[in-house]
Amino acid sequence: MSDSLRELWLRGIAFNAAAPADVLIRLLDEAAGEAGLLMCESRDLPEAVIDAALRHSVERIRRALARNLHVDPARLAPLAADPSGLVRASLAGGTRLQPRWVRPLPDDILVTFLTAQEGGEDGRLTEKEIVGELWSSRQVPPSFPRDMAGHDHPTLRLCAAFQWQSLTTAQRSALLDDPDPAVREAARRGNRQLDPEAVEAELPPIGTRYAVFVLSTCALSPAVVEQCFAADEVHPLARNRHTPADALARLARHPDAEIRRLVATRPDLGPEAAELKHDPDEDVRMRARLQPSISTWAEFQEVQKVVDHGPDCTCPITQPATELSPDWFATCAVSEEPVLRRVAAGWPGLSAELVETLAQDDDEEVRIRLACHHPLAPPNLLLDVFVTRPAHRPHLLTLPAFPRTGRAHLIEHPDPEVRALAAADPALPEPPLEDPDDAVRRAAATNPTLTPESLETLLTDLRTAEGAAANPSLPVPRMHALLDQCLNGAATPPTAARR
Repeated sequence: MSDSLRELWLRGIAFNAAAPADVLIRLLDEAAGEAGLLMCESRDLPEAVIDAALRHSVERIRRALARNLHVDPARLAPLAADPSGLVRASLAGGTRLQPRWVRPLPDDILVTFLTAQEGGEDGRLTEKEIVGELWSSRQVPPSFPRDMAGHDHPTLRLCAAFQWQSLTTAQRSALLDDPDPAVREAARRGNRQLDPEAVEAELPPIGTRYAVFVLSTCALSPAVVEQCFAADEVHPLARNRHTPADALARLARHPDAEIRRLVATRPDLGPEAAELKHDPDEDVRMRARLQPSISTWAEFQEVQKVVDHGPDCTCPITQPATELSPDWFATCAVSEEPVLRRVAAGWPGLSAELVETLAQDDDEEVRIRLACHHPLAPPNLLLDVFVTRPAHRPHLLTLPAFPRTGRAHLIEHPDPEVRALAAADPALPEPPLEDPDDAVRRAAATNPTLTPESLETLLTDLRTAEGAAANPSLPVPRMHALLDQCLNGAATPPTAARR
Protein backbone atom coordinates (compact mmCIF):
# COMPACT_ATOMS: atom_id res chain seq x y z
CA MET A 1 0.00 0.00 0.00
CA SER A 2 1.47 3.32 -1.06
CA ASP A 3 1.24 6.43 1.09
CA SER A 4 -0.89 7.99 -1.63
CA LEU A 5 -3.44 5.17 -1.49
CA ARG A 6 -3.46 5.31 2.28
CA GLU A 7 -4.41 9.02 2.30
CA LEU A 8 -7.08 8.49 -0.34
CA TRP A 9 -8.67 5.60 1.51
CA LEU A 10 -8.69 7.49 4.79
CA ARG A 11 -10.22 10.58 3.22
CA GLY A 12 -12.83 8.56 1.36
CA ILE A 13 -13.96 6.59 4.43
CA ALA A 14 -14.07 9.82 6.45
CA PHE A 15 -16.77 11.12 4.10
CA ASN A 16 -18.56 7.86 3.39
CA ALA A 17 -22.20 8.60 4.17
CA ALA A 18 -22.81 4.94 5.07
CA ALA A 19 -19.88 4.63 7.48
CA PRO A 20 -21.22 3.75 10.95
CA ALA A 21 -20.03 5.35 14.17
CA ASP A 22 -17.55 2.59 15.02
CA VAL A 23 -15.78 3.13 11.70
CA LEU A 24 -15.67 6.92 12.04
CA ILE A 25 -14.44 6.78 15.64
CA ARG A 26 -11.37 4.93 14.42
CA LEU A 27 -10.52 8.00 12.34
CA LEU A 28 -10.09 9.98 15.55
CA ASP A 29 -6.82 8.10 15.99
CA GLU A 30 -3.86 10.43 15.48
CA ALA A 31 -2.55 7.96 12.90
CA ALA A 32 -5.46 9.00 10.64
CA GLY A 33 -3.89 12.46 10.34
CA GLU A 34 -5.70 15.08 8.30
CA ALA A 35 -8.54 12.75 7.33
CA GLY A 36 -9.78 12.59 10.91
CA LEU A 37 -9.56 16.35 11.29
CA LEU A 38 -11.44 16.95 8.05
CA MET A 39 -14.12 14.50 9.14
CA CYS A 40 -14.61 16.29 12.46
CA GLU A 41 -14.81 19.67 10.80
CA SER A 42 -16.67 19.10 7.56
CA ARG A 43 -19.48 16.55 7.80
CA ASP A 44 -22.48 15.56 9.88
CA LEU A 45 -21.51 13.08 12.57
CA PRO A 46 -23.31 10.37 14.55
CA GLU A 47 -23.90 11.15 18.23
CA ALA A 48 -21.32 8.62 19.37
CA VAL A 49 -18.64 10.24 17.22
CA ILE A 50 -19.50 13.70 18.57
CA ASP A 51 -19.23 12.40 22.12
CA ALA A 52 -15.86 10.80 21.41
CA ALA A 53 -14.52 13.97 19.77
CA LEU A 54 -15.75 16.20 22.61
CA ARG A 55 -13.85 14.06 25.12
CA HIS A 56 -10.80 13.48 22.93
CA SER A 57 -7.42 14.11 24.51
CA VAL A 58 -5.95 15.56 21.32
CA GLU A 59 -6.60 19.29 21.07
CA ARG A 60 -6.62 19.31 17.26
CA ILE A 61 -9.60 16.94 17.20
CA ARG A 62 -11.61 19.19 19.52
CA ARG A 63 -10.61 22.27 17.53
CA ALA A 64 -11.81 20.65 14.31
CA LEU A 65 -15.13 19.67 15.88
CA ALA A 66 -15.56 23.24 17.16
CA ARG A 67 -15.63 24.49 13.57
CA ASN A 68 -18.28 22.00 12.40
CA LEU A 69 -21.42 23.67 11.02
CA HIS A 70 -23.21 20.36 10.48
CA VAL A 71 -23.41 19.50 14.17
CA ASP A 72 -26.13 21.03 16.35
CA PRO A 73 -24.28 23.93 18.00
CA ALA A 74 -25.92 23.10 21.34
CA ARG A 75 -23.88 19.86 21.32
CA LEU A 76 -20.70 21.92 21.13
CA ALA A 77 -21.41 23.86 24.33
CA PRO A 78 -18.69 22.07 26.37
CA LEU A 79 -16.06 23.46 23.99
CA ALA A 80 -16.89 27.03 25.05
CA ALA A 81 -15.23 26.23 28.38
CA ASP A 82 -12.57 23.87 27.02
CA PRO A 83 -9.22 23.86 28.86
CA SER A 84 -7.57 24.96 25.60
CA GLY A 85 -7.99 28.58 24.56
CA LEU A 86 -7.39 27.53 20.97
CA VAL A 87 -10.39 25.20 21.11
CA ARG A 88 -12.51 28.00 22.55
CA ALA A 89 -11.30 30.36 19.84
CA SER A 90 -12.15 27.82 17.14
CA LEU A 91 -15.72 27.63 18.37
CA ALA A 92 -15.92 31.41 18.74
CA GLY A 93 -14.46 32.00 15.28
CA GLY A 94 -16.60 29.43 13.49
CA THR A 95 -15.90 27.60 10.28
CA ARG A 96 -13.02 28.51 7.99
CA LEU A 97 -15.15 27.84 4.89
CA GLN A 98 -17.10 31.13 5.04
CA PRO A 99 -20.48 29.67 4.03
CA ARG A 100 -23.24 32.06 3.06
CA TRP A 101 -25.49 30.98 5.93
CA VAL A 102 -23.92 30.75 9.38
CA ARG A 103 -26.10 29.43 12.18
CA PRO A 104 -26.03 31.62 15.27
CA LEU A 105 -24.60 30.10 18.42
CA PRO A 106 -27.08 29.44 21.25
CA ASP A 107 -27.40 32.11 23.92
CA ASP A 108 -25.80 29.93 26.61
CA ILE A 109 -22.61 29.56 24.57
CA LEU A 110 -22.51 33.29 23.85
CA VAL A 111 -22.98 34.07 27.54
CA THR A 112 -20.16 31.66 28.44
CA PHE A 113 -17.77 33.42 26.06
CA LEU A 114 -18.73 36.95 27.00
CA THR A 115 -18.57 36.41 30.74
CA ALA A 116 -15.39 34.30 30.82
CA GLN A 117 -12.73 35.49 33.24
CA GLU A 118 -9.84 33.76 31.48
CA GLY A 119 -8.98 32.37 28.04
CA GLY A 120 -8.28 28.77 28.99
CA GLU A 121 -5.98 26.80 31.23
CA ASP A 122 -3.21 26.77 28.63
CA GLY A 123 -2.84 30.57 28.74
CA ARG A 124 -2.22 30.90 25.00
CA LEU A 125 -5.11 33.30 24.43
CA THR A 126 -6.92 35.86 26.54
CA GLU A 127 -10.67 35.96 26.97
CA LYS A 128 -10.68 39.27 25.05
CA GLU A 129 -8.95 37.69 22.06
CA ILE A 130 -11.53 34.90 22.02
CA VAL A 131 -14.41 37.39 22.25
CA GLY A 132 -12.85 39.29 19.35
CA GLU A 133 -13.07 36.10 17.28
CA LEU A 134 -16.71 35.74 18.29
CA TRP A 135 -17.81 39.23 17.26
CA SER A 136 -16.23 38.86 13.82
CA SER A 137 -17.66 35.39 13.16
CA ARG A 138 -21.28 36.26 12.26
CA GLN A 139 -22.38 33.74 14.90
CA VAL A 140 -23.90 36.38 17.19
CA PRO A 141 -27.50 37.09 16.11
CA PRO A 142 -28.28 40.81 15.72
CA SER A 143 -30.97 40.54 18.41
CA PHE A 144 -28.61 39.15 21.06
CA PRO A 145 -27.23 42.44 22.48
CA ARG A 146 -30.75 43.86 22.72
CA ASP A 147 -31.96 40.71 24.49
CA MET A 148 -29.18 41.11 27.06
CA ALA A 149 -30.21 44.60 28.19
CA GLY A 150 -31.77 43.24 31.37
CA HIS A 151 -29.31 40.42 32.09
CA ASP A 152 -27.93 39.97 35.59
CA HIS A 153 -24.32 40.09 34.40
CA PRO A 154 -22.99 43.64 33.82
CA THR A 155 -20.77 42.54 30.91
CA LEU A 156 -23.85 41.52 28.97
CA ARG A 157 -25.67 44.74 29.79
CA LEU A 158 -22.56 46.52 28.53
CA CYS A 159 -22.94 44.68 25.20
CA ALA A 160 -26.48 46.01 25.00
CA ALA A 161 -25.34 49.57 25.73
CA PHE A 162 -22.94 49.40 22.80
CA GLN A 163 -25.94 48.73 20.51
CA TRP A 164 -27.76 51.79 21.78
CA GLN A 165 -29.87 52.64 18.77
CA SER A 166 -31.38 49.15 18.60
CA LEU A 167 -32.75 49.38 22.17
CA THR A 168 -36.21 50.38 23.31
CA THR A 169 -36.81 53.56 25.28
CA ALA A 170 -37.37 51.54 28.45
CA GLN A 171 -34.12 49.62 27.98
CA ARG A 172 -32.17 52.83 27.44
CA SER A 173 -33.66 54.39 30.54
CA ALA A 174 -32.74 51.36 32.64
CA LEU A 175 -29.15 51.31 31.38
CA LEU A 176 -28.69 55.00 32.06
CA ASP A 177 -29.47 54.20 35.72
CA ASP A 178 -27.58 50.91 35.78
CA PRO A 179 -25.85 50.03 39.08
CA ASP A 180 -22.60 49.26 37.25
CA PRO A 181 -20.54 52.41 36.48
CA ALA A 182 -19.08 50.98 33.25
CA VAL A 183 -22.56 50.24 31.93
CA ARG A 184 -23.78 53.72 32.90
CA GLU A 185 -20.84 55.31 31.11
CA ALA A 186 -21.42 53.27 27.95
CA ALA A 187 -25.12 54.17 28.08
CA ARG A 188 -24.25 57.85 28.49
CA ARG A 189 -21.98 57.69 25.44
CA GLY A 190 -24.66 55.87 23.50
CA ASN A 191 -27.25 58.44 24.43
CA ARG A 192 -25.06 61.22 23.07
CA GLN A 193 -25.40 59.64 19.62
CA LEU A 194 -28.99 60.88 19.62
CA ASP A 195 -28.16 64.38 20.86
CA PRO A 196 -27.40 66.63 17.84
CA GLU A 197 -25.61 69.25 19.94
CA ALA A 198 -23.41 66.65 21.61
CA VAL A 199 -22.58 65.11 18.23
CA GLU A 200 -21.67 68.54 16.87
CA ALA A 201 -19.44 69.26 19.86
CA GLU A 202 -17.53 66.02 19.47
CA LEU A 203 -17.50 65.73 15.68
CA PRO A 204 -14.12 64.58 14.32
CA PRO A 205 -12.72 66.26 11.19
CA ILE A 206 -15.01 65.67 8.21
CA GLY A 207 -13.40 63.31 5.76
CA THR A 208 -11.90 60.99 8.38
CA ARG A 209 -13.12 57.42 8.73
CA TYR A 210 -14.64 58.00 12.15
CA ALA A 211 -16.43 61.11 10.90
CA VAL A 212 -18.08 59.00 8.19
CA PHE A 213 -19.34 56.62 10.87
CA VAL A 214 -20.74 59.49 12.96
CA LEU A 215 -22.37 61.19 10.00
CA SER A 216 -23.93 57.89 8.89
CA THR A 217 -25.42 56.90 12.24
CA CYS A 218 -25.91 59.79 14.67
CA ALA A 219 -28.45 62.59 15.05
CA LEU A 220 -27.09 65.71 13.34
CA SER A 221 -27.58 69.40 13.98
CA PRO A 222 -28.35 71.85 11.14
CA ALA A 223 -24.79 73.19 11.43
CA VAL A 224 -23.26 69.75 10.89
CA VAL A 225 -25.55 69.10 7.94
CA GLU A 226 -24.41 72.36 6.36
CA GLN A 227 -20.77 71.41 6.92
CA CYS A 228 -21.42 68.17 5.01
CA PHE A 229 -22.97 69.95 2.05
CA ALA A 230 -20.17 72.54 2.02
CA ALA A 231 -17.54 69.80 1.99
CA ASP A 232 -19.51 67.68 -0.53
CA GLU A 233 -19.54 64.88 2.05
CA VAL A 234 -23.19 63.91 1.67
CA HIS A 235 -23.01 60.14 1.10
CA PRO A 236 -23.21 59.54 4.87
CA LEU A 237 -26.26 61.80 5.11
CA ALA A 238 -28.04 59.74 2.46
CA ARG A 239 -27.56 56.62 4.60
CA ASN A 240 -28.33 58.19 7.98
CA ARG A 241 -31.87 57.54 9.20
CA HIS A 242 -31.64 60.66 11.41
CA THR A 243 -31.06 63.04 8.48
CA PRO A 244 -33.51 65.96 8.78
CA ALA A 245 -36.34 66.19 6.25
CA ASP A 246 -35.09 69.43 4.68
CA ALA A 247 -31.65 67.88 4.08
CA LEU A 248 -33.28 64.77 2.66
CA ALA A 249 -35.20 66.91 0.17
CA ARG A 250 -31.93 68.49 -0.98
CA LEU A 251 -30.34 65.06 -1.36
CA ALA A 252 -33.25 63.88 -3.50
CA ARG A 253 -32.40 66.71 -5.93
CA HIS A 254 -28.63 66.26 -5.74
CA PRO A 255 -26.83 66.37 -9.13
CA ASP A 256 -25.08 63.05 -8.40
CA ALA A 257 -27.39 60.19 -9.44
CA GLU A 258 -25.74 57.91 -6.87
CA ILE A 259 -26.95 60.16 -4.08
CA ARG A 260 -30.47 60.16 -5.50
CA ARG A 261 -30.35 56.36 -5.71
CA LEU A 262 -29.37 56.12 -2.05
CA VAL A 263 -32.37 58.15 -0.86
CA ALA A 264 -34.97 56.99 -3.38
CA THR A 265 -36.21 54.03 -1.31
CA ARG A 266 -36.05 55.63 2.16
CA PRO A 267 -39.30 55.22 4.12
CA ASP A 268 -39.07 58.81 5.42
CA LEU A 269 -38.83 60.40 1.97
CA GLY A 270 -41.38 63.20 1.52
CA PRO A 271 -42.98 64.63 -1.64
CA GLU A 272 -39.63 64.26 -3.41
CA ALA A 273 -40.44 60.56 -3.90
CA ALA A 274 -42.94 61.49 -6.60
CA GLU A 275 -40.35 63.65 -8.37
CA LEU A 276 -37.83 60.80 -8.41
CA LYS A 277 -40.25 58.60 -10.34
CA HIS A 278 -39.49 60.90 -13.30
CA ASP A 279 -35.73 61.11 -12.67
CA PRO A 280 -33.48 61.03 -15.77
CA ASP A 281 -31.61 58.05 -14.26
CA GLU A 282 -33.39 54.72 -14.89
CA ASP A 283 -32.11 53.15 -11.66
CA VAL A 284 -33.37 56.10 -9.62
CA ARG A 285 -36.80 55.78 -11.27
CA MET A 286 -36.92 52.06 -10.47
CA ARG A 287 -36.05 52.65 -6.81
CA ALA A 288 -38.59 55.45 -6.55
CA ARG A 289 -41.28 53.03 -7.75
CA LEU A 290 -40.39 50.75 -4.84
CA GLN A 291 -40.61 53.49 -2.22
CA PRO A 292 -44.41 53.42 -1.63
CA SER A 293 -44.07 49.75 -0.64
CA ILE A 294 -41.49 50.57 2.07
CA SER A 295 -42.94 51.98 5.28
CA THR A 296 -40.38 50.91 7.92
CA TRP A 297 -36.60 50.84 8.26
CA ALA A 298 -36.68 47.06 8.57
CA GLU A 299 -38.41 46.85 5.18
CA PHE A 300 -35.90 49.33 3.79
CA GLN A 301 -33.03 47.11 4.93
CA GLU A 302 -34.55 44.05 3.26
CA VAL A 303 -34.86 45.92 -0.03
CA GLN A 304 -31.29 47.19 0.27
CA LYS A 305 -30.07 43.59 0.51
CA VAL A 306 -31.41 43.06 -2.99
CA VAL A 307 -31.47 46.29 -4.93
CA ASP A 308 -27.71 46.73 -5.34
CA HIS A 309 -26.89 43.09 -6.08
CA GLY A 310 -26.90 40.96 -9.21
CA PRO A 311 -27.74 37.32 -9.95
CA ASP A 312 -24.31 36.06 -8.81
CA CYS A 313 -24.39 37.80 -5.44
CA THR A 314 -22.99 35.54 -2.72
CA CYS A 315 -23.34 37.91 0.22
CA PRO A 316 -23.98 36.29 3.62
CA ILE A 317 -27.54 35.13 4.17
CA THR A 318 -28.83 36.68 7.38
CA GLN A 319 -32.06 36.27 9.31
CA PRO A 320 -34.75 38.85 8.50
CA ALA A 321 -35.59 41.29 11.27
CA THR A 322 -38.22 39.92 13.63
CA GLU A 323 -40.38 43.02 13.28
CA LEU A 324 -41.03 42.34 9.59
CA SER A 325 -44.59 41.30 8.76
CA PRO A 326 -45.35 38.10 6.81
CA ASP A 327 -48.09 40.06 5.06
CA TRP A 328 -45.51 42.50 3.71
CA PHE A 329 -43.47 39.68 2.18
CA ALA A 330 -46.64 38.15 0.72
CA THR A 331 -47.51 41.49 -0.88
CA CYS A 332 -44.00 41.76 -2.29
CA ALA A 333 -44.34 38.26 -3.78
CA VAL A 334 -47.18 39.35 -6.06
CA SER A 335 -45.79 42.80 -6.90
CA GLU A 336 -45.23 43.86 -10.48
CA GLU A 337 -41.76 45.05 -9.45
CA PRO A 338 -39.15 42.27 -9.87
CA VAL A 339 -37.03 43.69 -7.04
CA LEU A 340 -39.88 43.26 -4.56
CA ARG A 341 -40.49 39.69 -5.76
CA ARG A 342 -36.76 39.05 -5.23
CA VAL A 343 -37.12 40.36 -1.69
CA ALA A 344 -40.03 37.97 -1.08
CA ALA A 345 -38.09 35.07 -2.57
CA GLY A 346 -35.39 35.60 0.05
CA TRP A 347 -37.78 35.21 3.00
CA PRO A 348 -37.78 31.60 4.28
CA GLY A 349 -41.28 31.95 5.76
CA LEU A 350 -43.04 32.48 2.43
CA SER A 351 -45.99 30.11 1.90
CA ALA A 352 -45.73 26.98 -0.25
CA GLU A 353 -48.27 28.43 -2.69
CA LEU A 354 -46.23 31.59 -3.26
CA VAL A 355 -43.02 29.55 -3.49
CA GLU A 356 -44.57 27.51 -6.27
CA THR A 357 -45.47 30.71 -8.11
CA LEU A 358 -42.06 32.35 -7.70
CA ALA A 359 -40.28 29.16 -8.79
CA GLN A 360 -41.69 29.87 -12.26
CA ASP A 361 -41.15 33.62 -12.20
CA ASP A 362 -40.04 35.26 -15.45
CA ASP A 363 -37.26 37.07 -13.56
CA GLU A 364 -34.16 34.87 -13.22
CA GLU A 365 -32.97 36.63 -10.07
CA VAL A 366 -36.27 35.82 -8.36
CA ARG A 367 -35.73 32.13 -9.11
CA ILE A 368 -32.09 32.26 -8.00
CA ARG A 369 -32.90 33.91 -4.66
CA LEU A 370 -35.71 31.43 -4.04
CA ALA A 371 -33.37 28.51 -4.70
CA CYS A 372 -30.69 29.87 -2.38
CA HIS A 373 -32.94 31.08 0.45
CA HIS A 374 -36.16 29.12 0.75
CA PRO A 375 -36.37 25.62 2.28
CA LEU A 376 -39.37 24.75 0.08
CA ALA A 377 -37.72 25.70 -3.22
CA PRO A 378 -38.35 22.75 -5.57
CA PRO A 379 -35.37 20.44 -6.17
CA ASN A 380 -35.53 20.90 -9.94
CA LEU A 381 -35.06 24.66 -9.44
CA LEU A 382 -32.03 24.06 -7.22
CA LEU A 383 -30.55 21.83 -9.90
CA ASP A 384 -31.25 24.38 -12.65
CA VAL A 385 -29.51 27.13 -10.69
CA PHE A 386 -26.57 24.82 -9.96
CA VAL A 387 -26.10 24.22 -13.68
CA THR A 388 -26.53 27.81 -14.86
CA ARG A 389 -24.93 29.79 -11.99
CA PRO A 390 -21.57 28.37 -10.81
CA ALA A 391 -21.20 31.08 -8.16
CA HIS A 392 -24.00 29.48 -6.13
CA ARG A 393 -22.87 25.85 -6.37
CA PRO A 394 -21.05 25.57 -3.01
CA HIS A 395 -24.09 26.94 -1.18
CA LEU A 396 -26.67 24.87 -3.07
CA LEU A 397 -24.83 21.63 -2.28
CA THR A 398 -25.31 22.31 1.45
CA LEU A 399 -29.11 22.54 1.19
CA PRO A 400 -31.14 19.53 2.39
CA ALA A 401 -33.51 19.80 -0.57
CA PHE A 402 -30.77 19.62 -3.18
CA PRO A 403 -31.60 16.60 -5.39
CA ARG A 404 -29.40 13.54 -4.99
CA THR A 405 -30.98 11.78 -7.99
CA GLY A 406 -32.47 12.87 -11.31
CA ARG A 407 -29.16 14.23 -12.55
CA ALA A 408 -28.22 11.54 -15.09
CA HIS A 409 -29.29 13.71 -18.04
CA LEU A 410 -26.34 16.02 -17.30
CA ILE A 411 -23.65 13.41 -17.81
CA GLU A 412 -22.62 14.84 -21.20
CA HIS A 413 -22.54 18.45 -19.96
CA PRO A 414 -19.42 20.38 -21.06
CA ASP A 415 -18.77 21.63 -17.52
CA PRO A 416 -16.87 18.94 -15.57
CA GLU A 417 -18.34 20.18 -12.27
CA VAL A 418 -21.81 19.43 -13.62
CA ARG A 419 -20.70 16.05 -14.98
CA ALA A 420 -19.25 15.20 -11.57
CA LEU A 421 -22.62 15.93 -10.01
CA ALA A 422 -24.31 13.61 -12.50
CA ALA A 423 -21.67 10.89 -12.16
CA ALA A 424 -22.83 9.90 -8.66
CA ASP A 425 -26.51 9.57 -9.63
CA PRO A 426 -27.74 6.02 -8.87
CA ALA A 427 -30.00 6.23 -11.93
CA LEU A 428 -26.96 6.43 -14.21
CA PRO A 429 -26.69 3.20 -16.22
CA GLU A 430 -22.91 3.29 -16.35
CA PRO A 431 -20.81 5.63 -14.18
CA PRO A 432 -18.17 7.47 -16.30
CA LEU A 433 -15.08 5.96 -14.68
CA GLU A 434 -12.95 6.92 -17.69
CA ASP A 435 -13.97 10.58 -17.91
CA PRO A 436 -10.95 12.82 -18.67
CA ASP A 437 -11.61 14.92 -15.56
CA ASP A 438 -10.28 13.74 -12.18
CA ALA A 439 -13.27 15.05 -10.23
CA VAL A 440 -15.74 13.29 -12.52
CA ARG A 441 -13.92 9.95 -12.16
CA ARG A 442 -13.77 10.37 -8.40
CA ALA A 443 -17.51 11.14 -8.26
CA ALA A 444 -18.28 8.19 -10.54
CA ALA A 445 -16.45 5.90 -8.13
CA THR A 446 -18.88 6.96 -5.36
CA ASN A 447 -21.90 5.80 -7.36
CA PRO A 448 -23.80 3.32 -5.16
CA THR A 449 -24.71 1.14 -8.14
CA LEU A 450 -21.13 -0.14 -8.30
CA THR A 451 -20.69 -3.61 -6.86
CA PRO A 452 -18.23 -4.45 -4.07
CA GLU A 453 -16.25 -6.41 -6.64
CA SER A 454 -15.97 -3.35 -8.90
CA LEU A 455 -14.94 -1.24 -5.96
CA GLU A 456 -11.97 -3.50 -5.24
CA THR A 457 -10.44 -2.61 -8.58
CA LEU A 458 -11.20 1.08 -8.11
CA LEU A 459 -9.58 1.05 -4.66
CA THR A 460 -6.22 0.22 -6.21
CA ASP A 461 -6.35 3.06 -8.77
CA LEU A 462 -5.08 6.45 -7.56
CA ARG A 463 -7.61 8.14 -9.82
CA THR A 464 -10.64 6.48 -8.20
CA ALA A 465 -9.46 5.20 -4.79
CA GLU A 466 -10.90 8.08 -2.76
CA GLY A 467 -14.29 7.86 -4.44
CA ALA A 468 -14.41 4.08 -4.01
CA ALA A 469 -13.62 4.39 -0.31
CA ALA A 470 -16.43 6.93 0.00
CA ASN A 471 -18.90 4.70 -1.85
CA PRO A 472 -21.89 3.85 0.39
CA SER A 473 -21.98 0.36 -1.16
CA LEU A 474 -18.58 -0.45 0.33
CA PRO A 475 -19.27 -3.15 2.96
CA VAL A 476 -18.64 -2.06 6.54
CA PRO A 477 -16.23 -4.99 7.19
CA ARG A 478 -14.23 -3.79 4.19
CA MET A 479 -14.08 -0.29 5.66
CA HIS A 480 -12.62 -1.75 8.85
CA ALA A 481 -10.14 -3.80 6.86
CA LEU A 482 -8.93 -0.75 4.98
CA LEU A 483 -8.55 1.12 8.27
CA ASP A 484 -6.56 -1.82 9.64
CA GLN A 485 -4.11 -1.35 6.80
CA CYS A 486 -4.02 2.43 7.07
CA LEU A 487 -3.79 2.75 10.85
CA ASN A 488 -1.92 -0.40 11.78
CA GLY A 489 0.49 -0.58 8.88
CA ALA A 490 -0.72 -3.99 7.71
CA ALA A 491 0.99 -5.13 4.56
CA THR A 492 -1.81 -7.28 3.13
CA PRO A 493 -2.88 -6.42 -0.44
CA PRO A 494 -6.17 -4.51 -0.83
CA THR A 495 -8.27 -7.56 -1.67
CA ALA A 496 -6.88 -9.94 0.94
CA ALA A 497 -8.81 -8.59 3.89
CA ARG A 498 -12.20 -8.68 2.21
CA ARG A 499 -14.80 -10.66 4.12
